[in-house]
Amino acid sequence: MKILIADDSPVARALVTDVLRRAGHTLVVLEDGGKAAAAYEKEDVPDLAVLDWEMPGLTGPEVCRSIRSRPRAISPYLILLTSRSDKSDIVAGLDAGANDYLTKPFLGEELRARVHVGERVVTLQQRLALRVEELEAALAKVNELEGLLPICSYCKKVRDDGNYWHQVETYVAARSAARFSHGVCPDCYERHLKPYLGE
Repeated sequence: MKILIADDSPVARALVTDVLRRAGHTLVVLEDGGKAAAAYEKEDVPDLAVLDWEMPGLTGPEVCRSIRSRPRAISPYLILLTSRSDKSDIVAGLDAGANDYLTKPFLGEELRARVHVGERVVTLQQRLALRVEELEAALAKVNELEGLLPICSYCKKVRDDGNYWHQVETYVAARSAARFSHGVCPDCYERHLKPYLGE
């Protein structure tokens, strides 16, 4: 998973980087809140961010607000990292758009576990977004078979939007999962086949 780390403290930055690099993540490491916010203005953004509260440029909560102001189909998971432990600070951080909150000093195992929770959330969002795309594509195909179909009164061919005429089987097969097997209905059997069989 691609993770952004933003912390102006070289020591804290090194600790977080070491824990997450050993966990096998791809990292984007920054020391400035403004640069962290700018990283989320691009198309290919990190799936998860670990943000220090106090940074030059923008604070961690301000970065959270900036990221949340740009709605995305898959929202990044944001973890605030700070020495503040007061309940009002935790509430303020979560209200700013953070998903989680970790106080310094922290254990590497705890950071790794919280990042793992974020991974699960992002993965679920990705799967959900994929299912939505599949459903929208399926709905578009269903919609193609709705409404009026111009059909020839004689040969029963169907006209498409490009003014081309197709056999009904070809037209429907191109716009749905339906497939045809051919047979003879009772009326046609009596009218067309039975007289020949009698001969």
